[in-house]
Amino acid sequence: MFVSYKNTQIHFTETGSGTAVVLLHGFLENTTMWNSTVAFLSQRYRVIAIDLLGHGLSENLGYVHTMEQMAEAVQEVLYHLKIRKAFLIGHSMGGYVALAFAEFFPDNVKGLCLLNSTSRADSEEKQIGRDRAIQIVKENHTSFIRNSIPMLFRSKNRKLYRAEINEVKKEALKTSKQGIIAALEGMKIRNDREVLLHFGPYPKIMIIGEKDPVLKLEDLLDQVSGTETVVHRFSEGHMSHIENKDEMLTVLSDFLKKN
Repeated sequence: MFVSYKNTQIHFTETGSGTAVVLLHGFLENTTMWNSTVAFLSQRYRVIAIDLLGHGLSENLGYVHTMEQMAEAVQEVLYHLKIRKAFLIGHSMGGYVALAFAEFFPDNVKGLCLLNSTSRADSEEKQIGRDRAIQIVKENHTSFIRNSIPMLFRSKNRKLYRAEINEVKKEALKTSKQGIIAALEGMKIRNDREVLLHFGPYPKIMIIGEKDPVLKLEDLLDQVSGTETVVHRFSEGHMSHIENKDEMLTVLSDFLKKN
């Protein structure tokens, strides 16, 4: 299904009935990353998976896709579906979008889950890395994708999950060059939203991969220190929906049930 946001087509899927749960994928991903999650959660909930701007079947809006624009597109989907309150589950970049949504539309948030994601803005070092990535994408975006995806997994899992990695690559290769660059530009300039972990008036959980090659464990634990955010630590990397799939589904199910 599609909805229009600023004359741009946003694709989403809707499965099941009950309390609304919104799934937001990460950079280079799309709604297909959630297939097993949707199958599991839609037995009890109304599950909406959304292709963020420039990803999956959603169109590009411009040369920079800010997290705020992506959050507004999510709100457009919920408005279209007449959903007033929903749980938000965001993987990596999807977590940044969920946080932006929570800042702009707090009354629409029933609960927030950051899955392999961070509430903090890019460091200067990370911003330089984004600029470097943009240059590589401009030269050869398919090579960038093929090299980037395996690096999201714990090193010892790159052989173990070869078939899954190939599938992730196949979906990522559907992302247009413009969509990739626009997302990198948007992530680079995103706001720090750590304050929401402290004061957001809704239940919050953070799922961490202890061997995540992208995010530092100490940094994530520091963000939630002194907050009511519940932390779940898994043993593997950045792709918990693959590397710690069963544990992730159990944690999400418990989170939704309790709240």
